[in-house]
Amino acid sequence: MTESLFPEPSPFPDLAGLRARLPADVRFGTSSWTYPGWTGQVYHRRYPAKGAAARMLAEYAQFPLFTTVGIDSTFYRPASEATLTAYARHLPPGFPCCSKVWDQITVHTHSNRRQPALGGEANPDFLNVDLFMGEVLEPMRHHFADHLGPLIFEFQAIPETAGLEAQAFADRLDGFLARLPRDVPYAVEIRNPEYLAPPYFAVLREHGAAHVFNSWTRMPPIGTQLDLPDALTAPFVLTRALLRPGRYYQDAVELFQPYDRIRDPNPELRRDLVRLIETAVRARIPAYVLVNNRAEGSAPHTIAAVAEMTAARLSSAR
Repeated sequence: MTESLFPEPSPFPDLAGLRARLPADVRFGTSSWTYPGWTGQVYHRRYPAKGAAARMLAEYAQFPLFTTVGIDSTFYRPASEATLTAYARHLPPGFPCCSKVWDQITVHTHSNRRQPALGGEANPDFLNVDLFMGEVLEPMRHHFADHLGPLIFEFQAIPETAGLEAQAFADRLDGFLARLPRDVPYAVEIRNPEYLAPPYFAVLREHGAAHVFNSWTRMPPIGTQLDLPDALTAPFVLTRALLRPGRYYQDAVELFQPYDRIRDPNPELRRDLVRLIETAVRARIPAYVLVNNRAEGSAPHTIAAVAEMTAARLSSAR
């Protein structure tokens, strides 16, 4: 039996065997990876608090259940050439990463928290194609091409006062996606539940972009999103299990650190993730399943539980 990468007692002692029971196109990964609380589970050495992300990524990619990763830091600033080169050097060939797009492109109205001096003002770079191409896509194509998985455009909640209703948002998104090259996979994550409407899904389908099925504070559960008409819009599925609906990020941080165990199991979330994976398998398209520590307390443990449920369900369906 394969030695467990979880500390004993582990409910899933044979992680390599579990991975072998899953289709290759079902890719599990976590939202970021630099967590000291995973030492002894995912990591078998201690890393310094700063400057070790690339080296940690190399060990992360050896964890049997992880075949993708969410790069969240690129939401706050584009990755430098040095960072992209270092990540590429430490990853196995062909290991796809799901990278967030710089929020300067996706923020509609500046927040007081992120940009105090500009709080409440409209962002002139909202959906700026040239900025995206020059600062995000071209550097990644040049320095990270072998690991270029879906690029995630995360639109944080747009306030009602901005006056951007569902149809207007879909129209703006349509104009943006229409100008992007089609040889890169794109995914769109929204935080306004009222945008989950036919115009939004139609735009995504027109341009082959995926809706990100996200579990977040003010979004309906992933299963509810999956049940919406025509919610599958791309030749792949991407989901991000971030927070239990109704829970705020900082509350989850305080409850769950250091992210070394499950602290608040969410059976509904797990069932929704399995159902989404089953949907992708039936459609014969890849599924990217990203899990955050703040979903249940420890992303590796959540993934192990969902992977076991998925393997059992797929086996029984044969």
